[in-house]
Amino acid sequence: MGGFDAVVLAGGAARRMGGADKPGLRVGGRSMLEWVVEAVRGADAVVVVGPPRPRPRARYVREDPPGAGPLPALRAGLAEVGSDWFALLAADMPFLDRAAVAALRAAAAPGDGAVLVDGDGQPQWLAGVWRTAAVRAALADYPGRSLRGLLGPLDPARVVRPAAARDCDTPEELARARRDRSAAEKERSGR
Repeated sequence: MGGFDAVVLAGGAARRMGGADKPGLRVGGRSMLEWVVEAVRGADAVVVVGPPRPRPRARYVREDPPGAGPLPALRAGLAEVGSDWFALLAADMPFLDRAAVAALRAAAAPGDGAVLVDGDGQPQWLAGVWRTAAVRAALADYPGRSLRGLLGPLDPARVVRPAAARDCDTPEELARARRDRSAAEKERSGR
């Protein structure tokens, strides 16, 4: 597989988080969005679908109307993709790392895509790498509203990386992520 672009969805309503600016919430000294963009460092282009921010550096676009959901956001981001492959990621995954993205890229190459699988064995549809042409073709006549309905028929390879697949949808998940990141940093520094 050659180069790739990244599309990061960062414009949701965060209802379960009380309407907070979820991508901007900090875990381990960085916003969750910054962790996700760091995981795709080396991408040819990084497109963030959501409100513009000073950090991280990326191309920011909005779905129409803003907050319309993941499929309109995917359409807006995909319009900016120029590579044959792209990573589709949620902005609330503070444990996603470059190794997980590399594993997705390697697993995707023989087919049309690959998706991370969480600790419960469930695919995380907003954590995958996809063949751009296949997703564009699937979107062209897709009448549904779910990412699973759109991407599932592409028969993606499944990459089991429970830690990397963790997202933060609730205050409890955010608190746990902060504790886990803090513990990992203390362990790494030998304190």
